[in-house]
Amino acid sequence: MDKGTPDKGAPTPFSERFRGFMPVIIDVETGGFNPRTDALLEIAAVTLDMDENGDLVIDSTYSFHLDPFEGANIEQSALDFTGIDLNSESRIAVPESLALADIFQAIRRKVKQYECTRAIMVAHNAHFDLSFVNAASERCDIKRNPFHPFSCFDTATLAGLAYGHTVLARACQLANIEFSNREAHSAAYDAQKTAELFCRIVNRWKHMGGWPLPQASEPEESDTL
Repeated sequence: MDKGTPDKGAPTPFSERFRGFMPVIIDVETGGFNPRTDALLEIAAVTLDMDENGDLVIDSTYSFHLDPFEGANIEQSALDFTGIDLNSESRIAVPESLALADIFQAIRRKVKQYECTRAIMVAHNAHFDLSFVNAASERCDIKRNPFHPFSCFDTATLAGLAYGHTVLARACQLANIEFSNREAHSAAYDAQKTAELFCRIVNRWKHMGGWPLPQASEPEESDTL
């Protein structure tokens, strides 16, 4: 049997881990804070696998530079923060529709592979990324957005619980994950580091006995019955 191919008729451990959801790590870089009016400039997605021990591991990364949609607003302060140079000759950008189609197709394959019901977005301050992906999906008239429309896993919250810090760079340091501030604010880099952090937290919880949950023991028969 090929690696990662589930047995028919038996639910995969991955499909049982998150109530049928397939976590996919996303990071976006944008031209502002408003998903309806501001440009989506970069997007990256990281898919996961589960090894034979039930630990999450990073699978594949998909990343794109994007052409701003027609009429998009781009704040100079956002470009200064991310370091994105829209006029750089090395910046090979594609339309939103092409990038989302490729990423969504890869996610759907992964959802099917592990017999999950749908994808759920994992991101740092996740509702921000989810709002931009949902807005772009609507602009591109994509009918089959694989992500849950409003639920998500937020690594800022998880890191606050696990390490007492919500900033990605600091949380990675506390989790003993190498982090370069020079490479940060690239969608591909931030998505990969967010994926490492998510896996580290989920796996640590499992190693502490948090999943799978211990099976409740059968109640003993009462001698009085």
